[in-house]
Amino acid sequence: MLEVADVFRAAGSAYRAAHAGHLSLHQLKVMSAIEHCRTAVLGGHVEACEACGHRRIAYNSCRNRHCPKCQGAAARTWLAERQADLLPVGYFHVVFTLPDEVADIAFHNKAAVYDLLFRAASETMLTIAADPRHLGARIGITAVLHTWGSALTHHPHVHMIVPGGGITPDGQWVSSRPAFLLPVRVLGALFRRLFLTRLIALHDTGQLAFFGTMAHLAERRAFLRHLSPVRKKRWVVYAKPPFGGPEAVLAYLARYTHRVAISNRRLIAFDETGVTFRYKDYRRNGADRQRAMTLSANEFIRRFLLHVLPPGFHRIRHYGLLAASGRKASLERARTLLSVTPAPEPDVPDQPADASPPCPCCGGRMVVVEVFERGHQPRAPPVGAPPNRENPP
Repeated sequence: MLEVADVFRAAGSAYRAAHAGHLSLHQLKVMSAIEHCRTAVLGGHVEACEACGHRRIAYNSCRNRHCPKCQGAAARTWLAERQADLLPVGYFHVVFTLPDEVADIAFHNKAAVYDLLFRAASETMLTIAADPRHLGARIGITAVLHTWGSALTHHPHVHMIVPGGGITPDGQWVSSRPAFLLPVRVLGALFRRLFLTRLIALHDTGQLAFFGTMAHLAERRAFLRHLSPVRKKRWVVYAKPPFGGPEAVLAYLARYTHRVAISNRRLIAFDETGVTFRYKDYRRNGADRQRAMTLSANEFIRRFLLHVLPPGFHRIRHYGLLAASGRKASLERARTLLSVTPAPEPDVPDQPADASPPCPCCGGRMVVVEVFERGHQPRAPPVGAPPNRENPP
């Protein structure tokens, strides 16, 4: 199966040489991690079947959050912890997106503007939900940042999962309407005002930087002129109908929380013409929406690296009833009001999520018989050991 790592291994060295001095240390580390993931460079171990003696090598994962191969286990662990947080109510999916003019500013100021996107979107939801003219309650929010469009372009937006109801100031539970949470036009207007006010404040306090063709925006008047069109534009907030139940919420979270810019499944080919991958063209409908695109290896790598997050930046955040400081008490109160029993503790498997699969020859249990360090290869099997059935002598 073709992987992003294959592109990086084949074209990464040339890309680094061509862009020396223009790549951040963090981007270089991400490239290195993906290239070396599950190779001898990171070390690993040898497993042997207790029944038939079949041996196989398992190399260590890089565990980088941008690596397409390493997000499955992280997502499973995270979802097991979140399962206990689910309430027996409908859940809504709400998306806040930045207009292009602001996304251009975010490109040069990722940590500051992405953080502002989280804060403005969450405050918008909490403020409108608390308004007695709407829901009149404190709600819970799980928010996930995505910075990409389907074609790997820079498209920062936040996905939110929101329970359909909340706790009122007098301590009662109030449910939203079955297919309606909050008015999206009202959300969009407040989101625009909060975001632009705070973005200008960041500029005034010297917390934004501009380079290249956008260097002139360092001057306040030019910056305000740049923002002038978006002050009048409608900022789109998208709200989907509620999910079908807790299982559907978890399935959605599994797809979104630990997603990277492009998965290996979307790659079609990599040859002298470039990298071909599947993407969705949202200007089309039906089957025509699924398209294929070919980019040169250099352009593919460039677009992938657009979505490397700043070091230490949290791309999954919780607000309101689900904020870490009061999550346990808020959920207990909500369950009491909804007359449901406390959620059981998540099951802890006897084996870790990445436990070895059974022997491919006989189905027996595989056990670790050797561990080898980074940059080393495993020793040869001892003399007289049963031959490897997949690779007989």
